[in-house]
Amino acid sequence: MAASLGLRLRAATSTLRSGAAATLLPRTWSCRGLCSEAENDVPTSGIGRPLAKILKELNKKVPDSAIKTRVEDGFSMKYIPWHTVNRIMNLHAPEWSGEVRSVTYSPDGNTVTVAYRVTLYGTDAEIYRESTGTTSVNDKGYGDPVQKAEAMAFRRACARLGLGLHLYHEDAL
Repeated sequence: MAASLGLRLRAATSTLRSGAAATLLPRTWSCRGLCSEAENDVPTSGIGRPLAKILKELNKKVPDSAIKTRVEDGFSMKYIPWHTVNRIMNLHAPEWSGEVRSVTYSPDGNTVTVAYRVTLYGTDAEIYRESTGTTSVNDKGYGDPVQKAEAMAFRRACARLGLGLHLYHEDAL
């Protein structure tokens, strides 16, 4: 199966060395053409697990050290950077894939909205969630508007799978 953002690779076994002993472990990973060779050698906790166990890991509270804060329109908001979300997904759900479903500009051309889908693959099932991100095309911050909207949509789709969802409910707790 090919993911829209790259190639899904499979390896039958991987060798871990612990002192003089070597152990063969079953291994599967989704590199999608973005991993270095060193990253391909790192086993992850999500390989070969049922979907319920993957979702349980994703629903755990994200450490405070991974959370950033930004101020927009005078309001402070906490968020997890997209690259941190990506690493967490690779760790706990290495068989995930993501794709941009659409990029839509508003009729007046002032905003852009990106729809993004994240799919998790467990040993027993697969599940996907979609979300959108919208940003102003006149935003002067770092990155282009489509890039920002995509990162927002990606984080929100992952939140629909439970990753960082606690950030949306902190005030209510």
